[in-house]
Amino acid sequence: MPFGLLKFGLSKAYPAQHHFTPANTELKKHYDVVIIGAGGHGTSIAYYLAKYHGVTNIAVLDKGYLGGGSTTRNTAVIRSNYLTEEGVTFYRESVKLFQDMSNEFGFNVMMENRGQLTLAHNDATIRSFRWRAEVNQHLGVRSELVDRQAIRELVPNLNMSEDVRFPIIAGLWHADGATARHDAVAWGYAKGACELGVELHQLTEVQDIEVTQGKITAVKTNRGRVECGSAVQAVAGASSIVGMQAGIRLPIHSYPLQAMVTQAYKPLLTPHVSSPQFHVYLHQTSRGEFVIGGGSDPYPLYSTRATLDQKESLAAAALELFPFLSQVRVMRQWAGTTDMTPDYSPIMGLSPVENYYLDAGWGTWGFKATPICGKTMAELVATGRVPEIIRPFELERFYRFEQINEAGATAASH
Repeated sequence: MPFGLLKFGLSKAYPAQHHFTPANTELKKHYDVVIIGAGGHGTSIAYYLAKYHGVTNIAVLDKGYLGGGSTTRNTAVIRSNYLTEEGVTFYRESVKLFQDMSNEFGFNVMMENRGQLTLAHNDATIRSFRWRAEVNQHLGVRSELVDRQAIRELVPNLNMSEDVRFPIIAGLWHADGATARHDAVAWGYAKGACELGVELHQLTEVQDIEVTQGKITAVKTNRGRVECGSAVQAVAGASSIVGMQAGIRLPIHSYPLQAMVTQAYKPLLTPHVSSPQFHVYLHQTSRGEFVIGGGSDPYPLYSTRATLDQKESLAAAALELFPFLSQVRVMRQWAGTTDMTPDYSPIMGLSPVENYYLDAGWGTWGFKATPICGKTMAELVATGRVPEIIRPFELERFYRFEQINEAGATAASH
């Protein structure tokens, strides 16, 4: 190993293998597929298209850098304990794909099965949890309603006092809850796609989308015009803006979602713990930091700035549940931009523009859907047939008034 490092340091040429497309690579005039957005979703679609459908003439474009948007601005929670049959079925398959992701890539995404505990502070929440547990169990997802004693055993450091504003009276335990390294997921998919011939073009902003006779024909970028047979929009918080470039008005509003992380401390919290009542959730990473997040900001905004108001709100809520955090130092705070739909479910599939596909409306649950989204959207692009598992999430549901209401399934109420 020392000799290898010495060779690496003294070599005039870069001796290691390039995982991604070199920065000086010119855009081709035509691609079979252009994917707008180089986050987890965009790179996963490219990967599954190349590996399982043989489509490799693909360009993944991003105005920033690989995984620099919502992919690396979330809190990396993986779960499938949703409310509706459509939602539970979809996220259940995603959790399964996460389990073998490191082996799929030959690249460690640091997947950890931790479980998720969502707290109930009133009778109405208990009724909701009972409903969720029954739906989850019916569909093969491990969720159950647990009492105060079980909560004490799962999270010994949790404040179970009854002499507080909102005592904890029950919880929803989701044994399938997990975490993974969010940037590693994007890197793994991008690495696998590029090895199969896909081109990743960072710092390449899509400025306009050409539609001729109702069909996508090209995209215009800051580096020139690129013709394409089809295109996929996977841009998270910018979904409405990019959609309008194609002449599509999406029922989406974008809101900032903030989180913060502390310095590292010795491991003492294994599960992910959330409280819709306090609008807070937190877990401890494998490196020892406490990651703390909450609800979206109350007004639409295309911004990733952090605010003192939200920091104070998150800190106060976290201390209600874990008073020992009072001496913990906050290391950094950040925000992402969430694309929220009226029913809190994504928009996936066909669009009014022929061969232009939508991957949008993910709100706060996009990361956990990364692998199943990539797999199903790749199938749609390659075959032209909408997979049954994503058919309920089509844009047309809003015109038929067939929404899939997942508003109560968020880890912290928005």
